[in-house]
Amino acid sequence: MNDEIQTNSGATAHHIETRKTARYFSLGTLSAQTREIWFVVHGYGQLAEYFIRHFRSLDDGTRYFIAPEGLSRFYVKEWTRVGATWTTKEDRDTEVSDYIAYLQTLEAEVWAQFEQSGGIRGNVKVWTLGFSQGVTTLCRWIVRGGLRPDRLICWAGDFPAEIDIAGNKELFENMKTTFVIGSDDEFITPERITHHKESVAKAGLNIGFVGFDGTHVMDVSVLKEVVQQLSPI
Repeated sequence: MNDEIQTNSGATAHHIETRKTARYFSLGTLSAQTREIWFVVHGYGQLAEYFIRHFRSLDDGTRYFIAPEGLSRFYVKEWTRVGATWTTKEDRDTEVSDYIAYLQTLEAEVWAQFEQSGGIRGNVKVWTLGFSQGVTTLCRWIVRGGLRPDRLICWAGDFPAEIDIAGNKELFENMKTTFVIGSDDEFITPERITHHKESVAKAGLNIGFVGFDGTHVMDVSVLKEVVQQLSPI
C-alpha cells in the first residue's frame, strides 16, 4: 500500500505497510477443559501485563484470559511509567485498521492453540471486556473485525461514534451487552451517560447498565458481581 494524500500543509502524506511485533499476555491454562475464553482490552495509558491482573480472582481453572496490548507505547507521568494506546486522532483510520488486523491474527492464534490442546469450540464460551478506550477498540473489533463473543462488558466507555448502533442491534443484543459505569467517573459525566442511553434507546437496543460507587477504575468486586449476573450462558 502506497497511497498519496494531499494535506493542508501542502505536503503529501504516504502510507506503506511494515512489520510490527505485537505483545499480549495470558492468564490461566488453555486446555480441553477450558470452558470460557476471555479477551480483555485495556484502556489508554495502561499496559496489558497489569490490566490482566484484575481478572485473577476469576481464574478458577476453567477460564483462560487474553489481554492484547495497544500497538503504540509512550512514557506516562514524566518518564516514570510506560503506557500504551490503541489509537489517537492522528491518522486514526490507519491505526484502527492496523489494530483490527492484529486482533484478528491474535484471535486466530488463540483458537489454533485451543484446538491443538484438544479443545472443541462448541464447548467453550467467549467473554469480552473493554475498559475505557478498550471499549471502543473492542466494539470495532466486533463490528469490523468479526469477533463474535457470547458476552460483551463495556466498562467506563461507550460505543464508537462511527458505529451504526441500530444497524448492529441484533449483534449487540445477542451477546447481552452490558455497560458498567462508576458514579464518580471523572471522564464519564452524567450528561454523557444520558446522551449514551438516549442513543441506545433511539436505536431500539436492549442492553444492560450497571452502576457502582467509584471512579474511572476497574473494581474487582463489582466485576465478580457482573459476571455472576451474566452467568450462566
